[in-house]
Amino acid sequence: MTISSRVRLICLTGALALSVTSLPFSWPSPAHALSDIKDITPHPRDEDSTVTPAPQPGEDEDLTDDAFPVIPDPDPLIKTPQSEETEPATAEEAAPEVIYDIEKAPEPVRRMRKLIMDAAASGDIQALKPLFDIGPDQTQIPLQTPEQDPIAALKGLSGDDEGQEILAILLDVLSTGFVQLDKGTPDEAYVWPYFAGKSLALLSPRERVELLRIVTAGDVAEMQEQGNYNFFRVGISPDGKWKFFTVGD
Repeated sequence: MTISSRVRLICLTGALALSVTSLPFSWPSPAHALSDIKDITPHPRDEDSTVTPAPQPGEDEDLTDDAFPVIPDPDPLIKTPQSEETEPATAEEAAPEVIYDIEKAPEPVRRMRKLIMDAAASGDIQALKPLFDIGPDQTQIPLQTPEQDPIAALKGLSGDDEGQEILAILLDVLSTGFVQLDKGTPDEAYVWPYFAGKSLALLSPRERVELLRIVTAGDVAEMQEQGNYNFFRVGISPDGKWKFFTVGD
């Protein structure tokens, strides 16, 4: 190696050493122990402001009825008398009692019924005329005009000229059970047949047979469509007056 080369090498070595010594340098700090790590957990609040943490999934929760009180349904804003009443009675409960024992009717009613049946059994429709009530409370008969004679009106409804079909209907109707309608009112009456006061939908098989003794099966089917009995009926007031002999609803 020549002198000039050696000199250059020494100069480079010195410059490198100088540059290294001029750089800042520090040894790494030793690792801290676990006890030296600063506690960064939040400090607990005051006891008065402590908030109960929400239960975590999987924890047993003691839920009682007291924790979730039941809120009652609000009362209606407007109370009506109907809201305080009990449930309405069914059609069967509201139907009047059907009576077969004529002795349960008042004596004046029994007497008038017998007079009508005796007159009908005579075969002479004129025998009914003295039994009709006259005046303001006259017996209701299906008249074509207010001035029409009641006997003539009944003959007009009969299938024969003498009105004997009407007499037969009277006997059949008054031979059935009866009901007491409009009790305690001016319209109170003992009514034959009892079908006039009972829903046809509630008739038992035996009662349907009784109805078929008065009308035909076709008539029964028509009545069931209309929902009520619409054939002849007889009404006698509690004091024994012949109140009506009508046909229809």
